[in-house]
Amino acid sequence: MPRLCVPLWSFQAALCPTSTCPPPCRHCLVPQPISSLSPCRTGLVLVRNPHLDLMEEDILYHLDLGTKTHNLPAMFGDIKFVCVGGSPNRMRAFAQFMRRELGLAGAGEDVADICAGSDRYAMYRAGPVLSISHGMGIPSISIMLHELIKLLHHAKCRDVTIIRIGTSGGLGIEAGSVVITDMAVDSSFRPRFEQVVLDDVVVRSTELDKDLAEELLTCSRDIPDFPTLIGHTMCTYDFYEGQGRLDGALCSFSSEKKLDYLRRAYEAGVRNIEMESTAFAALCGLCGLKAAVVCVALLDRLQGDQIRASHEVLWEYQQRPQRLIAAFIRKRLGCDQC
Repeated sequence: MPRLCVPLWSFQAALCPTSTCPPPCRHCLVPQPISSLSPCRTGLVLVRNPHLDLMEEDILYHLDLGTKTHNLPAMFGDIKFVCVGGSPNRMRAFAQFMRRELGLAGAGEDVADICAGSDRYAMYRAGPVLSISHGMGIPSISIMLHELIKLLHHAKCRDVTIIRIGTSGGLGIEAGSVVITDMAVDSSFRPRFEQVVLDDVVVRSTELDKDLAEELLTCSRDIPDFPTLIGHTMCTYDFYEGQGRLDGALCSFSSEKKLDYLRRAYEAGVRNIEMESTAFAALCGLCGLKAAVVCVALLDRLQGDQIRASHEVLWEYQQRPQRLIAAFIRKRLGCDQC
């Protein structure tokens, strides 16, 4: 059986810089002096892989970018904000929206897909803001994040803030509410992300930046036409059975058991459910990125499983996280109006 490998020290640690890792596991995190590793000293994006230094070229295959084929510092070195979301069309629209919000040249025009040579992800930029799609689910966002984090590292980006903008199912909140995640939890309501590495199960922290979450909540008070709150976000590996839906192709539980589970999740502090936040929080945290998750709830799962709102209503809901993040970025950049 795979061994469960849980570091006993703080999750503020790094991969062992040597080729071997001391017990309990060669794949887990080992403590390093905080002074030598903290991104606060330089603001640079960290990578936790000593093998990268031995590579002549790093090909970011799924982004259609590379260290030899592209001048990554020239292309991305001034990026300060990275916003990621599931849909390519939504992230293109967000880039266009940010161009207008920041008063950039070419506002109103179409934006070029930097990853046009790949059909996996789409990437756009609006001044200091990078907008990237990540697909659906943990495997898809994990692949994108590995390559994105290496991209930011190779580009020598500093003081980057990364935010996942998405949709979710609400829990005990009204449809259209925006949830700022304070902690991403798994299906058992635990703040952890389990990653199988070779034949070991590695457990990683999913804690997000609390100061960033509070800053976003403060900014939301200037947008009074929709409710915004802070709460736990539950991340699952599946949309149907994994989220307790009764309307999938498979269902082995009763409606009573489903409601009992969702109520227990609510009592544990969960306010919305999606499929990416634990992996997002874990990878960003390990690489020193200040990260946040901001999702709109399309329905209250305690009231049903299927999304019944009209296309027009859902489109307006999906603008809400974008409006909040745009206000936050404008405020950070010192624009006249937030």
